[in-house]
Amino acid sequence: MKLAVLASGSGTILDAMVGAEVPVGLVVTDRPCPALEVAATHQIPARLLERSSYGPAFDRTAYTWQLRELLELAEIELIAMAGFGTILDQPIHDRFPGHIVNTHPALLPAFPGWHAVDDALAYGVKVTGCTVHVATLEVDAGPILAQEAVTVHADDTVSTLHERIKAVERRLYPETLLAILERGIVL
Repeated sequence: MKLAVLASGSGTILDAMVGAEVPVGLVVTDRPCPALEVAATHQIPARLLERSSYGPAFDRTAYTWQLRELLELAEIELIAMAGFGTILDQPIHDRFPGHIVNTHPALLPAFPGWHAVDDALAYGVKVTGCTVHVATLEVDAGPILAQEAVTVHADDTVSTLHERIKAVERRLYPETLLAILERGIVL
């Protein structure tokens, strides 16, 4: 299965994937970001499919169609979202049903959404963690593929807790992707 990684940020998850020998065939970002430099360092083909706006004028469906066409031209079969900041619309799920994987910094179904670490601390949980799941049209609601717990310390800040979760994520996500690639199926 040819794998594409969608990223929007620092590229640390992408770097962990490459370090774990996950065969990344393409990197796509929605904004200029360090993940493009990580791809270049590892000689992975990369494309910037920049968003036109971030407000109400953003045409999510049109952007999703552009991304879908790019992935189809590259003959992608499996998509790994790695901190990708754009929520995608129905056309990507129609074309790649059950073949879009994401990671989330909480033990889903608890604390879905963009502020999971903040929400976990605010709620006062003693344990949170990391989830690798199938991405669906409903954000952070797809089938769970792997999870690992992370203890919340009494003196944790959002930053310290998120960094410990990221350490788990940078191991668990590549392991899960390698298992998918070995089996040739997601579920």
